[in-house]
Amino acid sequence: MALGGNPVFNGKNFRGAKQAPPVPQNPYGQQFNQAGRAPSQVMDGQAAWSAQQQNMTNEQLQQMYNQPSAGPADTGRMTYDDVIMKTVACLVVLVIGAGVTLFVAPALSSLLMIVGALGGFVLALVNTFKKQPSPALILAYAGLEGLFLGGLTRILDGMFPGVGLQAVIGTLAVFGVTLVLFKSGKVRATPKMVRFFMIATIGYAVFALINLVMMWTGAVQEPFGLRSAPIFGIPLGVFIGILAIGLAAFSLIMDFTSIEQGVRAGAPERYSWIAAFGLTVTLVWLYVEIIRLLAILRGDD
Repeated sequence: MALGGNPVFNGKNFRGAKQAPPVPQNPYGQQFNQAGRAPSQVMDGQAAWSAQQQNMTNEQLQQMYNQPSAGPADTGRMTYDDVIMKTVACLVVLVIGAGVTLFVAPALSSLLMIVGALGGFVLALVNTFKKQPSPALILAYAGLEGLFLGGLTRILDGMFPGVGLQAVIGTLAVFGVTLVLFKSGKVRATPKMVRFFMIATIGYAVFALINLVMMWTGAVQEPFGLRSAPIFGIPLGVFIGILAIGLAAFSLIMDFTSIEQGVRAGAPERYSWIAAFGLTVTLVWLYVEIIRLLAILRGDD
C-alpha cells in the first residue's frame, strides 16, 4: 500500500483489514461451521427449509430471488460515499472553527489560534498513531485546525486583503485538478515518485524548522523569516511555496491511492474515518502553503 502524503495511513494496511464474510444461517437460525454444516442434523434443516418454501407464495419466492446482492454498505465495508461524507463532516467542523476565530475579538482570536495550532498538532499525532480511529478525536482535530486557520487567515487577510478568499479558491482548484488527474490515471504514486516525495518532504521540514527557530530567536526579523530572502530578485518563499504546494498536491494523490486500495480490499467501514482524517490533514497543509505564498507575493509588490 502506498504511504499517505501525511503519516496518517502508515501502518494501516487496508489490504489486511478485510471484513470476514457473514456466517450463513439455516432457516432455524443455526450457524453453520466452516465446512458449511449445521451443528444439528443437516436433513432436519433441509426439511424445514422445504416446508418454509411451501408456505411461501410464488410472488414471495420471486421477490426473494430478485433481490440484489448485498453491496459494500450492506456488509459493513468502506465505500467512497463513506469517505466523502466523513470528509465533508470534518470540513464542516473545520469551517465552523474558522468562523469562530474570524468573528470574535482580535485578542481572543489570536489566543484561539494558538490553542488551535497546539491542540491540532497534538491531536494529529494522537490520531495518526492510534490503532483504531476515533470519530470524536478526528472531528476535534478538525475543529482545532479550524481555529488555527481562521486566526491565520484573519491576520494575513488584514495585512493583504483578499488573500483568504484566494487561498480557499486555490485550495479547491488544486484539489479538483489533482482528483481529475488521479481518476484519469495520468498521475500515479509510483515508487520512484514516492521516494522523491519523502526526500523532498524531509528537506522541506528541516528548512521550516530552522526558519521557525530563527524567527523565534530574532535572528531573522522579516515577517516570513528566510522565506523573505531575495533570490534573483524573487523571495525565496516563492520557490519554497511552489515546491510545498506541489508536495501537498502529490500528497493528495497518495491519499487517493490509499483510499482506492481500502475500498478495493473491502476494508471495514470505520477506516473511512482514517481516510477522511488523512484528507483533512493534507488539505490543511495545502491551504496554509497557498495563503502564505499569496501573502509573500503580495508583500513583494
